[in-house]
Amino acid sequence: MNSGATVLGYVRVSTSEQAEAGNGLHAQEAAIRAECDRRGWTLLDIARDEGASGKNLNRPVLTAALERIVAGEVTGLVVAKLDRISRSVVDFGNLLAFFEEAEATLVALDLGVDTSTPGGRLVANVLASVAEWERSAIAERTRDALAVRKAHGLPVSRPAVSGQLAARIASMRAEGATYQAIADTLNAEGVPTLRGGAQWRVSSVQTASGYKRPAPRASRSVDLPAVPRRRRRALR
Repeated sequence: MNSGATVLGYVRVSTSEQAEAGNGLHAQEAAIRAECDRRGWTLLDIARDEGASGKNLNRPVLTAALERIVAGEVTGLVVAKLDRISRSVVDFGNLLAFFEEAEATLVALDLGVDTSTPGGRLVANVLASVAEWERSAIAERTRDALAVRKAHGLPVSRPAVSGQLAARIASMRAEGATYQAIADTLNAEGVPTLRGGAQWRVSSVQTASGYKRPAPRASRSVDLPAVPRRRRRALR
């Protein structure tokens, strides 16, 4: 991004990070201002997300910053550290696509990401690719480990509850017994748990009865600001 470009800074700190000097808002702002001065960029403003998690893009302050990019107020967004804007590979990929479509630049000072340059775009894409590779490698290692256990005749999942025990638990529940009462009864009788343990708990009785906890509600997906079609302008 050329000298004279007008940019917006973005800083974020989660509640748990607010006491950490290295991740503090002041430290991030100082790094952004110093880089803007060094490279001759005009820093229009710094958007501040205080107490905001980086696990997704559900951040009104970030959305407002991106909308200012779409509006043409600035040609770039500068962050001190990449994880300040996103800790998700998927979200990071979506952000890269957004900045390309908006014909704007994303700069992350800690990792040398500058999407206005070929080298910066390469770094950004390599980071995303490495993270994706790591996720695939973990899945492959898990599959290999399960295959080895299966080849040696070892169980690869929890043993099934015997029909008799499952029916008994269901009967006790139908008679009004609580999960805790059922656990106490099974413990008193010395009935082994699913894993062969000696101590039944409410959770193990629920599992044996076929009860499944509701899946956690997925975080609401965020649509990044729409970028209107327009003639590509020179950024460099």
